[in-house]
Amino acid sequence: MAISEQQVRHVAMLARLALTDEQVVHLGEELNSILDHIDTIQQLDLAEVEPTAHALDVVNVTRSDEVRPGLEREVALRNAPETEDGAFVIPRIVGGGEEA
Repeated sequence: MAISEQQVRHVAMLARLALTDEQVVHLGEELNSILDHIDTIQQLDLAEVEPTAHALDVVNVTRSDEVRPGLEREVALRNAPETEDGAFVIPRIVGGGEEA
């Protein structure tokens, strides 16, 4: 199955792509190559092949959750430029305009 220049232009229009005549020809060749590969794959006997989501087994490798001690408050605040009542003081980033 070959894709025509008109079909390439139609798909480009749907994708809102402005293509030159050279690009239309090039993309037509690329799409036809892809369709040829699909035809080759469709000719394979895959009756005994189980469908998969991935070609390889996917396994998550995660460490177990372990409760560990965190930093003490004084240590965490030691390098802060400004603190107040045991917390970081940061510049206001939301609002700051006139209060209603």
